[in-house]
Amino acid sequence: MPDTIEDIKKRLEELDILIRETEARLPAHSTKPPVMVDLLEYEDEYDVLLKKLNGLKNM
Repeated sequence: MPDTIEDIKKRLEELDILIRETEARLPAHSTKPPVMVDLLEYEDEYDVLLKKLNGLKNM
């Protein structure tokens, strides 16, 4: 997991792209479980890194 502010920002940008691409793969009906799992994992990592970044900025 990234430790510096620069690394975290870079990974957040990558995750943002992955999240948008994954959301685009979701069908309008009957969501595919593997795609949904990917999306949830990306969103979870994004949230963790965002909290970490905010913690580093407040130091």
